[in-house]
Amino acid sequence: MLAQLNLGDVLSTGRRSFSFELFPPKTDQGERTLWQTVREIEALKPTFVSVTYGAGGSTQDRTVRLTGEIARDTTLTPVAHLTCVGASREELREVIGEYAAEDVRTILALRGDPPTGLGTEWQPHPGGLQHAVELVELIRSLGAFSVGVAAFPEGHPESPSLDHDARVLALKQQAGADFAITQLFFQVEDYVRMVDAAAQAGCTMPIIPGIMPVTNVSQIERFADLSGAKFPAAMADRFRAVADDTEAVIELGVEVAAEMSQQLLDAGAPGLHFYTLNRSRSTIEVYQALGLGATTG
Repeated sequence: MLAQLNLGDVLSTGRRSFSFELFPPKTDQGERTLWQTVREIEALKPTFVSVTYGAGGSTQDRTVRLTGEIARDTTLTPVAHLTCVGASREELREVIGEYAAEDVRTILALRGDPPTGLGTEWQPHPGGLQHAVELVELIRSLGAFSVGVAAFPEGHPESPSLDHDARVLALKQQAGADFAITQLFFQVEDYVRMVDAAAQAGCTMPIIPGIMPVTNVSQIERFADLSGAKFPAAMADRFRAVADDTEAVIELGVEVAAEMSQQLLDAGAPGLHFYTLNRSRSTIEVYQALGLGATTG
């Protein structure tokens, strides 16, 4: 087993971070596809890979197992997601302990969506946590973990204002967060505005933009609706014009994502986080289009 890097220390050097997000598959075939993607991503020597966590802990066992296997059987640095949804404080402590036992040293601390769905009122689990800030504090109290959090370029769906979001992000840093990863978004100016507001609120940690290359028009529109992101009309029109040609959609998705990624790096973003949907082709093509090759780590 390779000793895992402290991701907070790595990111604090100011070196650009390039990373990929995976989710625990539900079938054996899905798991085989995932591991093929893991090996293809490993060759790129990314800074880290993150593994998502289902609402209410619905993929908890798979997430813990998969994240541990990545830590044990690859050269990658895994980041495990953890949410407050459907878990008491003691249950969260147990999961954190399981990650520690697997030598997973970085956790992305998330409140999570309301278990009754977006647009409904958030209700914490009895004996659980109300906010991601509390989860950051809990993780920090249990060992030498690096902790990441979420950021929202277009505002959290429940937030009264972007300024409020900026203050919350600063509070997460004060609680012990080392870095943030943004939700899906499509307009560079939204990211730049969020980073500027966060800085004015006292947030100095790296905020890594999350990028998802479009591979399916209806799918990306659904994801945008679920996350509260705006799929710009001009961009949507470009994709709808080729919606019946799968290969053309993928090629346009790579082109648009690469252009947006370069604009983000030019604007000072500390790196890029690619949402892969467990398939590597588009994200690897974006990575290569940016001239990143296998020179980062």
